[in-house]
Amino acid sequence: MFVRSVLSSYSKLLAGVSLALMAAALAGCNDTVAEKAEPPRPVLVATAHYDAETPERSFVGTVRPRIESDLGFRVAGKVAKRLVEVGQTVEVGQPLATLDEVDLKLQAEQSVAEQTAATGVLAQAAAAEQRAKDLKAKGWTTDAQMDSSRAAADEARARLNRAERSVELTKNSLSYATLNADARGVVTATLIEPGQVVAAGQASIRVARFAEKEAVVAIPETLVGRAKSGAASVTLWSEPDKKYAAKLREIAPAADPATRTYLAKFSLPEADDKVSLGMTATLTLSDAATERVARLPLSALFNEGGKPSFYVVDDNGAVTLKPVVVKSYESNDVIITSGVEEGAKIVALGVQKLDPSQRVRIVSSLSF
Repeated sequence: MFVRSVLSSYSKLLAGVSLALMAAALAGCNDTVAEKAEPPRPVLVATAHYDAETPERSFVGTVRPRIESDLGFRVAGKVAKRLVEVGQTVEVGQPLATLDEVDLKLQAEQSVAEQTAATGVLAQAAAAEQRAKDLKAKGWTTDAQMDSSRAAADEARARLNRAERSVELTKNSLSYATLNADARGVVTATLIEPGQVVAAGQASIRVARFAEKEAVVAIPETLVGRAKSGAASVTLWSEPDKKYAAKLREIAPAADPATRTYLAKFSLPEADDKVSLGMTATLTLSDAATERVARLPLSALFNEGGKPSFYVVDDNGAVTLKPVVVKSYESNDVIITSGVEEGAKIVALGVQKLDPSQRVRIVSSLSF
């Protein structure tokens, strides 16, 4: 009996040891399988960005007024006062400068005196004409005397008319002694000083109007066509985040002989008070009819007899093969028009060995 109990205990011990060894072996196998699980594959990616096929071109220009006039007196004279300075804003009708009015006033008084004299002469001639008519009616005068009195009266009327026009002209000349602004603007130059004698029409004050502003740039001959048909916008160096719509108003018919560029003027209908004259502006030209495309590395293209495709990586590291529409091929890039969304992450290298069921990890660079 004792021997049997010992053998039974020994058998149970062996069975327990065997189970423990089997459990340890299974645990070791699981560890081996876990150790052999493939980690996510590191991949380089390129971001899909759609932009105009024809790149935008930018040019540096300046903001100028569309109309900048040299104002001058309409009569000659000596400058008495200059009432404005460069940079001063002027309103419609505001006086800019005045002439000495002494001579102009004398001329006005002289024309008034001539008008008074002509009025008296006309009264005398008209009375003589009326008497000649009365005598003619009674038969006491001749036709020659009647014609003479009538001619004298007509001449007196003409002289009075001329004297009246002379009075109006001298009054206008007296008003021309004050140079007024004909539009709202800013003074850009003063070409006269008090005491200076100026001729009629001589440039005296230069005023740039606020009515419309424009950007003036030099366009190379290769882009004249785009300047005429493309879309344009202007940004200021002082405010680069705001864009102003621009429209071509005028382009030079001939190129500048020194720079071989064409001077172009773009109107700024939306310009506000922040757009000051003389500011430096950047004019951007783009082709409105161009197609939007994305430029991606040629190494990212996957094609095994089917449609050209790209591997797109999502946020979880999963890759999806998406067919794309290829517009053209370049030496290092492929140009596509559709197939992947804006901002999609495209696997850039090793796409021929990539498995769609495999997880990947985006890295900034690969090290070997």
